Amino acid sequence: MENDKHPRFNPNSPRFRDAMLLAAELHAGQTRKATDIPYIAHLMGVAGLAIEYGANGDEAIAALLHDAAEDCGGKPTLEMIHDRFGEAVADTIDGCTDAYPNANEEKPDWMVRKVKYIAHLRTAKPSVRLISAADKLHNARTILQGYRELEDRVFDRFRKSKYETLWYYRRLADELLALGPRSIAEELNRVVSELENLSIEKWTAEELTEKERVYRRLDKELNDASDH
Repeated sequence: MENDKHPRFNPNSPRFRDAMLLAAELHAGQTRKATDIPYIAHLMGVAGLAIEYGANGDEAIAALLHDAAEDCGGKPTLEMIHDRFGEAVADTIDGCTDAYPNANEEKPDWMVRKVKYIAHLRTAKPSVRLISAADKLHNARTILQGYRELEDRVFDRFRKSKYETLWYYRRLADELLALGPRSIAEELNRVVSELENLSIEKWTAEELTEKERVYRRLDKELNDASDH
């Protein structure tokens, strides 16, 4: 049966092709954590997921460039994107960014950044939540794939412990399930739940106790951030 529907946006437009080229240029030489996979694979994966779950042209461009400011130059890069692709794209990228690099300062503490990011989703625009969900879904699938090969060693790729990493993805899934967009949030929840089930069922009693301790501490920080 032929499909008589037209594409939601033109992926061959000069603007979209420019975004793809810019993403490849900005992230050239970068790889996924602890692998030789070019980082562009993540950006293309996030854009593909966002498009499959309803992204328009601006949102698809934001998905391709969602890490550009955080990983490739900070606020000046965001300003360049604003000038090149417009306010809607830049605003979405800003909403997906938990910290901007500063030559004179280190990034804020991991917990501060992640707690603030989860809390801000509650007031974020739908475009931000869509790209955030696509980003986290692609990341969670990558972690799950790695877990099948490496088991708990996959968490060594991250700066924080397996307890903190799992907490972050669980709370993101919970928030997005409550806030939407529902369909992609449900898929994120399924992937995170599978990762939890595979890993937690193999943990010792001591590891489970530590998980509960870490979750209580981080939940308190999240509740405190939400109250302000």
